[in-house]
Amino acid sequence: MVTGWPVRLEDGDVRLRPLGGRDQGTWLALRAANAGWLDPWDASSPVPVVGPRPSFRQYVRALRSQAREGTALPFALDFQGELVGQLTVSGITYGSFRSGTIGYWVSEHVAGRGIVPTAVALAVDHSFFRLGLHRIEVNIRPENAPSLRVVAKLGFRDEGVRERYLHIAGEWCDHRSFALTTEDVPGGLLARWHRVQQESGRPEAAEE
Repeated sequence: MVTGWPVRLEDGDVRLRPLGGRDQGTWLALRAANAGWLDPWDASSPVPVVGPRPSFRQYVRALRSQAREGTALPFALDFQGELVGQLTVSGITYGSFRSGTIGYWVSEHVAGRGIVPTAVALAVDHSFFRLGLHRIEVNIRPENAPSLRVVAKLGFRDEGVRERYLHIAGEWCDHRSFALTTEDVPGGLLARWHRVQQESGRPEAAEE
C-alpha cells in the first residue's frame, strides 16, 4: 500500500494540496457564501448529533489521520492560487477490490471554468498510477446537473441508480453511480480531458 501523504497535484491553474489550519478563514467564508449552492448536495446524519460540532482544526486533524492511514486523500482545491473548494478520494480499499470514491465541491463564483474535471482527472490518475487502485467511482444525485456534466465530460461509465444511497438534508436520497477502471484510461484521464478541451475549441469545456 502506498500512502505518500502529503500529496500535491497540479495542472495549469488547478492545484490539489492538503487542507491546512491556515485555510480556516477562507474555508469558512466559502462555505457560508455558498450555503445555498452546496446545501442541497451535502451529506447529513440520519441520527441526532449530540454535543458541539467539531472545530475546523479538529476537522483538519481527522482528515490528516485518514490520509496517514491510507484510507482517504483529502485535498484542498485551489484555482489560481486561491482556495475554491475540496476534493476527497475516500473509502480507499486495497486487496482484491483496490477501489475508491471521489466527492467534491467548488465555489459557485468559479463554476464553469473546467476546474472540477481537471481536479478529478488529477486525482484519478494519482489513484490509478501512484496508489495502484483499479476502480474509482463518483456517486451523484440525479438532480445535480452540474456534477452530472463533470462525469459526462470525463467519460465516466454510468452504472445505474443506487436507491436511497446517502442521507442528505434529512432524507435518504437516490444517487447515480459512475465509474472508471484502469482499463478505461490506459493513457491517463488527464490526457483524455485535455483532448476533450482541445476538440471542443474551448480551454475550459465548462463542467457546471
